[in-house]
Amino acid sequence: MNDYYLLGRSGLRVSRLALGTMNFGTGGFHAAYGRSEEEAEAIFRRYVEAGGNLVDTADFYTAGESERILGRLVARSGQRDRLVLTSKFTNSVDPADPNAGGNGRKHMIRALDASLRRLGTDHLDLYLLHTWDRITPVEEVVRTFDDLVRAGKIRYAGLSDVPAWYAARAQSVAEAHGLTPMVTVQLPYSLVERAIEPEFVPMAQALGMGLTVWSPLGGGLLTGKYRRTADGLGGAGRLAGAAAVSDRDWRVVDALRRVADGLGRSMAQVAVNWVATQPAVASAVVGAGSVTQLDATLTALDFTIPADARALLDEAAEWPLPKPYSMFTAQYQSWIVSPGLTVGDKPAGYAPAVVNEAAKAGVGGGAHA
Repeated sequence: MNDYYLLGRSGLRVSRLALGTMNFGTGGFHAAYGRSEEEAEAIFRRYVEAGGNLVDTADFYTAGESERILGRLVARSGQRDRLVLTSKFTNSVDPADPNAGGNGRKHMIRALDASLRRLGTDHLDLYLLHTWDRITPVEEVVRTFDDLVRAGKIRYAGLSDVPAWYAARAQSVAEAHGLTPMVTVQLPYSLVERAIEPEFVPMAQALGMGLTVWSPLGGGLLTGKYRRTADGLGGAGRLAGAAAVSDRDWRVVDALRRVADGLGRSMAQVAVNWVATQPAVASAVVGAGSVTQLDATLTALDFTIPADARALLDEAAEWPLPKPYSMFTAQYQSWIVSPGLTVGDKPAGYAPAVVNEAAKAGVGGGAHA
């Protein structure tokens, strides 16, 4: 894990695999699959030892326990300055208080102060709006992010789980008024969940926002540990007993299994590799229930998926695009551009900010899409 990408149109270098800490702790909504502090420490230390630097949490995870545990782990590691510590806000901390949740300025500032106390630090390297609240004006959010940067409480700002138009509006407001830009949008993305591709990928490339993606394993479906049954999903895991998976998703699982077997890799490794190497993706957020599981994931980028294998995965994971996206095809383009003329586009994706060979030679560099 010695390769890092620039996050969006910024100078912040982040690991291509981020450590998600939603399961650090045993309280609140995520208690069913939480890990004790001792278990979490082993996972955290292994990630840092492997060269990872992007650590993701939120005030909502395990009712704040994730932040408290992570703060103690960071302090014991002595690696605070090396890490890109990230947290998120939006969810309510007091159902009786209408201003104790959402994305308004009052809650935003209070939520950050509370996260800083739990994490035991005086600043966050990256602070994200956790989800669109459908109420707060985007101008208020962008202005507050800028104030928090100017106050030294955060270094960079970003968004998570918002509509593409909202993210584009936020970035446009920031650019128009010289305010802190959004350097990332965090979204779900996997072989079985490709809905971000028509809007978010080109938006991120055009407006300088690197995508950080969560659930690259499709909630665990792409690990291969589940099987199709008459009653739904069979197997051990969080998805067991869930409603039936679509035929298309089972085709993806079958294709993924064939590719993984051919490469001598696990299905999970191939699934993570596919996501992390897609256009505009800066980092894939991965979680782990054990050090053994994390070790397997950390090697997910140590190989290249051959072109024919990637084509097999893409074909299995293909899904019908709704209009107007289905109109943006080569056939439609031929009706717009005169025959015989070629229209090019910007290169997709990211260029490495730090390459192993350059790092070994003591030479640093950077580039962004």
